[in-house]
Amino acid sequence: MERHGLVIVHTGDGKGKTTAALGLALRAWGDGLRVLILQFIKGGQRYGELDAIAALKNVRDTIEVRQCGLGFTKRDEARKPEHIKAAQETLREAKDEMLSGAWDLVILDEINYAVKFGLLDVQEVLALLQEKPSQLHLVLTGRDARPEIVEAADLVTEMHLVKHPFKKGIKAQKGIEF
Repeated sequence: MERHGLVIVHTGDGKGKTTAALGLALRAWGDGLRVLILQFIKGGQRYGELDAIAALKNVRDTIEVRQCGLGFTKRDEARKPEHIKAAQETLREAKDEMLSGAWDLVILDEINYAVKFGLLDVQEVLALLQEKPSQLHLVLTGRDARPEIVEAADLVTEMHLVKHPFKKGIKAQKGIEF
């Protein structure tokens, strides 16, 4: 079967965008694809997926996750220039890795947030999509995907919030939300 690399977007106000991308990464890795996950916002904290991917990497060294961000920028306006620099560096890294031929699937986790928060310009992301090799699958996650990105994608899934335990005062649960 001939592989046609897809641009996939997971967006919306509901939970599960990164989780869906990680599930896709697991499926791809299980089928022998080489998988890279670049996290644009997350950085400095331990999340369950980091340990899970490290365990997979010990089995077969064809999956990797890199935390490239500095944490949630929305709460950190004083450090916005540092967040912009980190996002720009991650975008350059994404382009280099995408063009390297080393990966079959690249996930750009929370890149839509990076655009929303002004860390990246949407035109920079669209230019990256234009340079995507034809065989590479590329996934972009995060709320509020810009219409231009949605238009450029092959597959878009919008997670819609119906109900959330936070409304009842239940905090985020380890292993479920992080």
